[in-house]
Amino acid sequence: MIPRQFFWLFDFLILSIAFLAAYSLVPHLAPLFAPDGLLRTAWLEAWASPALWNGQLPPRSALLWILLVMAPATLLTLAAFGNYGPLLYQSRTRIVMGSLLASLAGLSLVTLVLFALKEPDQSRLFIFSFAMSSAVGLTLYRLLLRQYFTGRQAAGYYAKNVLLIGQPASLGWMAQYFAGHVPTALYRLLGYLCVGPDQPLPVLSVNGNSDKRGEAALIRPLGNVEQLGDLLISHPIHEVIAIHPAAGGAWIEQVIRDCDYMGVLLRIVPEALLLGERRTLHTLYPFEPLHLPAVVLAPPHWSSGELFLKRLFDFAVSAVALVLLSPLLGLIALAIKLTTPHLPVFYPWRVVGQNGVEFTGYKFTTMIADADERKAELMSRNEMNGPVFKIKDDPRVTPLGRILRKYSLNELPQFWSVLKGDMSLVGPRPAFRHELDRYEFWHKRKLSIRPGITCLWQVRGRNKISSFDDWVRMDLEYIDTWSLWLDFRILVRTAWVVVTGTGS
Repeated sequence: MIPRQFFWLFDFLILSIAFLAAYSLVPHLAPLFAPDGLLRTAWLEAWASPALWNGQLPPRSALLWILLVMAPATLLTLAAFGNYGPLLYQSRTRIVMGSLLASLAGLSLVTLVLFALKEPDQSRLFIFSFAMSSAVGLTLYRLLLRQYFTGRQAAGYYAKNVLLIGQPASLGWMAQYFAGHVPTALYRLLGYLCVGPDQPLPVLSVNGNSDKRGEAALIRPLGNVEQLGDLLISHPIHEVIAIHPAAGGAWIEQVIRDCDYMGVLLRIVPEALLLGERRTLHTLYPFEPLHLPAVVLAPPHWSSGELFLKRLFDFAVSAVALVLLSPLLGLIALAIKLTTPHLPVFYPWRVVGQNGVEFTGYKFTTMIADADERKAELMSRNEMNGPVFKIKDDPRVTPLGRILRKYSLNELPQFWSVLKGDMSLVGPRPAFRHELDRYEFWHKRKLSIRPGITCLWQVRGRNKISSFDDWVRMDLEYIDTWSLWLDFRILVRTAWVVVTGTGS
């Protein structure tokens, strides 16, 4: 989804395009309103001001004040009518009416300024054309975005996996609530954790929420609350809902600690507000799509404009890089086939990314065909303390592969993973599944954000790091101090590392 502040920017961009379009369009429209024009009518005499038209508009700079006056009025009107909320929750009628009324408000303010300054020599045709172009532009781009988001939502792209934690009675209530009130396109119940000692763990059958075969949906137990930390990495969990009982509930401290450490959004719902009976009092839910009375604890930068800008930057840079580097990519692929014709060009990299989601990335092939099988016999030479395997002068690396690794050219296909959204330009290294199984709990926090091609360890002498713990500490330092400026600094330093060829 697009954060609110970027909608303001996009709207101003649309208004600027409408301004330029109107400026280019008016010279072609003006003859239609001339004395012998097709659209010349008596009631349009004053409106078109044909007597003042000399065949040319003033310079754009002389009309720029119209854009600067109209834009704030238009944007503020859109905000007042709620058109900066999520487009998925806005009807087409609301989008169209909001855009028309906002453009009308901007036109009215420009007219008021003209009247106050007594400026009769301004082209009214240009002003009206600008207003109409603005209304059309704002409407069309919002409707197109809404259609795109609606299609993505229907495909389940925005669905969040939810884990429930609580006692059996409250878990059953919550499961039925999701079945009757929460669209599966927005939230999916992944399962639940029980909190009581020696509690039975039944499979919850959710009435009213059926699959495509018409069978009742089942919410399966995933264990006890003590297993939450491991589940946050081994399963793609976006939110945790903990139903806190009125009495007891010391387990909530561990839940808060684990969600805080792994950066997963947590909703704490008081059980009394779910199961208690009320006659007249009701809970107000002004903003939450789940409509649950809850204390919401969100990780830093959750749903922030900075993360959106980071993703926008990743998309733009990876797209440009793939286009500009395509000749180099082709040459490397050709060189691999010429030097090692029996090897594939790309090595499929099946790894674990953010929140335990597995994906397949790609690197250029730099090792022999049976590299994985020979890993066991080389384990005694492993230079890394921990679950990661790395040795200097690896005999499995091909001669061309050594050159590609030295200048990190084997990493270039990962721009495709960045473009798709599986990875970022900057972020912790993703993990192989067999490595993740050997991670300590604190290691797993490095997968609480989207993995990247480069990070702090890459620019702090990656070949000198022999301790996996030190590697992870740098990843956690990046997570705790992340900013767009830090990403920029890491990318600049990475470019120097690549140019100087300090890879291996």
